[in-house]
Amino acid sequence: MNSPIPRPGKIVAIHLNYVSRADQRGRRPAAPSYFFKPASSVAGTDGTVERPAGTELLAFEGEIALVIGTAARRVSADEAWSHVSHITASNDLGLYDLRANDKGSNVRSKGGDGYTPLGPVLIDAALVDPAALRVRAWVNGALRQDDTTAGLLFPLPQLVADLSQHFTLEPGDVILTGTPAGSSVIVPGDVVEIEVDAPDSPDVPSSGRLRTTVVQGEVPFDPALGSLPAVDDLQRAEAWGSRESAGLPAEGSCESAGLPAESSREAAAPALSPELRAKLTAAPTAGLSAQLRKRGINACVIDGVAANRPGLKLVGTAKTLRFVPGREDLFASHGGGYNAQKRAFDAVAEGEVIVIEARGETGSGTLGDILALRAKARGAAGVVTDGGVRDYDAVVEIGLPVFSRGAHPSVLGRRHVPWDVDVTIACGGATVQPGDVIVGDGDGVIVIPPSIAEEVADAAIAQEEEDAWIAEQVAAGHPVDGLFPMNADWRAAYEAAKERR
Repeated sequence: MNSPIPRPGKIVAIHLNYVSRADQRGRRPAAPSYFFKPASSVAGTDGTVERPAGTELLAFEGEIALVIGTAARRVSADEAWSHVSHITASNDLGLYDLRANDKGSNVRSKGGDGYTPLGPVLIDAALVDPAALRVRAWVNGALRQDDTTAGLLFPLPQLVADLSQHFTLEPGDVILTGTPAGSSVIVPGDVVEIEVDAPDSPDVPSSGRLRTTVVQGEVPFDPALGSLPAVDDLQRAEAWGSRESAGLPAEGSCESAGLPAESSREAAAPALSPELRAKLTAAPTAGLSAQLRKRGINACVIDGVAANRPGLKLVGTAKTLRFVPGREDLFASHGGGYNAQKRAFDAVAEGEVIVIEARGETGSGTLGDILALRAKARGAAGVVTDGGVRDYDAVVEIGLPVFSRGAHPSVLGRRHVPWDVDVTIACGGATVQPGDVIVGDGDGVIVIPPSIAEEVADAAIAQEEEDAWIAEQVAAGHPVDGLFPMNADWRAAYEAAKERR
């Protein structure tokens, strides 16, 4: 290995940090989020990286790497840069075939041997302006990425200060600061070069070109040891940078497969396993909401909606539909024919919940009995709308679970224009993304990020069992003081009761 930093103590990488990349992905994070990479992933220049057998989506990401020079713990943004000794180039390589299974941790998808080339030259951080650095990437000599730190969502000193709030950054630790638009798939034989420089600084200090050649691996993953690589069109589009670059048809089109639009939805694997669906059905929304709050997610409730009949339980993954405020010319162009509303109900997959953004407007219906019948026939788990429902009694009779703000006799065009399907929406004050987990009951409807749905469900069920035992003690005449919440003595009694069961 010829890396200038052969064995960092920690490698911390940010998920999204360039405006160009965030806009390409269609989402701008409100705050930075991170993942760790193992020190064994470090490589130097003029090395090789293996694309494992049976995979297709190895992608490069040109990045600026920060090297910590002096320990930083709870430092301010103003003083953070003084703790950075050097900067250099990095290639934050990732295997998208493993990305979905990693659920954001990137342990396997970005932790492979050789997946963090660094170097070749260290630039003295004291000689450059962190707001005026440039990163460029070439594949086989063609320029693919070219951006500067002026295009960052979160400035480099902020990353150092933010991370130092949570743990000590130690000398030799490396922070990978994000990649701009232009990252794409590379194949065996490709040569990737990354360079970081400071074009506005005297003598234009440069990292030199960090060069990596892709080679084909021969050893497949063992299905007896873990989940296997798997790709879908979402991963292909994100790995290549766009659907067009990946050779995919435009969003919502199925021409390449020769299928009607609804058929492509049926081919998708369900997001909820039967086991997780059963757990979420057993867990009350109040308990799930409490567990989300413990994990720092408070904006999880779709406010103002109620079930169309008592005793309903709704569990599914979100398929989103967005209405914009009514305008006569826009309704003429988008409201008739095979509009977004009809497409959503025609394409909803089994187990999905159609979640409708109606802006809390209750002065017209957002669905009626015909669309409810269509959703029921498709196997939809239900509908959530922060607007009204037309043909309310008929929809109840159909038996499709619907959570809404009540009944209204008017048709859609009075207040709404159907606009988008499968986009991030706001419903009842909550942000909902396609694929989010939706759970509803008599207490209301909540939104759960899919990456933590199982963890939250398990914790909510465990809390329900504890609360049920506490209720038994209260019913037996015990005071709530010290019991709810339990003190050490009651906790010991509860644990003993669990063991007896």
